[in-house]
Amino acid sequence: MLDWSKPAVRCQAESVDEQLATGQTTTEVLPNSPPAAGETIGERLKRLRLERGFSQRELAAPGVSYAYISRIEAGSRQPSVKALRRLATKLGVSADYLETGSDLAPSAARELRLTDLELAVRLGEPEGVGAELEAALQEAVIAGDRPSELRARVALAQLALESAAYAEAAALLEGALAGEPFLPIDRFDIYANLGRAYAAGGRPERAVELYQECLEGVDGDASLVARYATLLSYALSDAGEIARAEEVVRSALDRLDETADPYMRVRLYWSMARLAHTEGRESVALTNVRKAIALLQTTDDTFHLARAHILAAGIMLGRESPDSAEAHVDNAERLLGSATAPQDTFEIKQHRSRIALLRGQPDLAVRFAREALVIGKAAQPADEGVASFALADALSLRGELDAASDAYARAVDLLETAKRWRPAAAACRAWGRLLRDEGNEAEALDVLDRAADLGMRAAPDGAHAER
Repeated sequence: MLDWSKPAVRCQAESVDEQLATGQTTTEVLPNSPPAAGETIGERLKRLRLERGFSQRELAAPGVSYAYISRIEAGSRQPSVKALRRLATKLGVSADYLETGSDLAPSAARELRLTDLELAVRLGEPEGVGAELEAALQEAVIAGDRPSELRARVALAQLALESAAYAEAAALLEGALAGEPFLPIDRFDIYANLGRAYAAGGRPERAVELYQECLEGVDGDASLVARYATLLSYALSDAGEIARAEEVVRSALDRLDETADPYMRVRLYWSMARLAHTEGRESVALTNVRKAIALLQTTDDTFHLARAHILAAGIMLGRESPDSAEAHVDNAERLLGSATAPQDTFEIKQHRSRIALLRGQPDLAVRFAREALVIGKAAQPADEGVASFALADALSLRGELDAASDAYARAVDLLETAKRWRPAAAACRAWGRLLRDEGNEAEALDVLDRAADLGMRAAPDGAHAER
């Protein structure tokens, strides 16, 4: 296998080799057997010579003595460029093959290697891939191979996203797109991941701008309209613009007819459910998530069906229905099996903590909340805030009031920073009630005033009548 970080080394020709003729035409034939892994030039020369039935004397030519061939095969001499050409001609292979073990041109070899690395990223096998992608990227930059450079940057960005290195992912994708035409139809995955990197990295406004531009650029392609509208609704929600997010989703739904690909409608129903749940309109949320589940049940997509059940569980918890929530969580775990992503695991543990709380099981609630918190700390501030809120409620129910107060304070700070106004307000109110129950009236009033301010931010256009 070629070492992508090191160019092949050719030694300077000895004076005797400089006398070799260069006008001969090479007739290339495939070697009789594949090269061995890690084969040196000398080992390859000897193998090919023996396969073709040559002795060292028979392979020798003017300027390339049998003694010189012997030293090459022994590894004590590197052949010159002209010696490689003369030997390759007599052996019936290309000079490139004799030197590297590959007949592929550098660009073709680079493309083949990138394909293998991209597959490893998609299969979730990142060990050692990052370093190889970096080497391939540098080689592509040096060679001026722009398509390979773009592919390497995109694959590296995917690794960065999976390790929560959002700023790095955004920089890689920006570099991949620099100087490229704006093609939201052809490059959905790149723009989608760039927006995710912006949003998760604390720049939801930049994600909104990008997805809005993409949505306008795919007008007429119903499938991509649905996909970009979904992403835009998430980014708007993260930026606290819930009403605008709902308008985007409703507009996209209105443009779909009943014969459209069910996945288009699933994405939009899902978005409507998520947005309504964010605002506490659980009846609307439940109606839309049920539509998404019904459509997914007509497909073989167990992965997204599981995620729909996870969302439904959160909605049922908003309606204080622990039994229904547990049924959805159980369905999600059954569908996911052992292939549960960290975010799904976080949501499931978070929901199980809330289910235990509603059933008056503080020890179980604390356990699940702490498990969720470990995952949330490695993800986004909003996730850590949600898990801290659940832990605070569980600790309060268990009577650990000082620890609960600290957890509430942490939850409110994280959720407010993430512009998750509604859960931040709810955590703040619970914290204020705890302080009041402890007799700390002055601090409780300050916290409850803060809760009122957060509540106003949660419903900037006024309360919705539909519940």
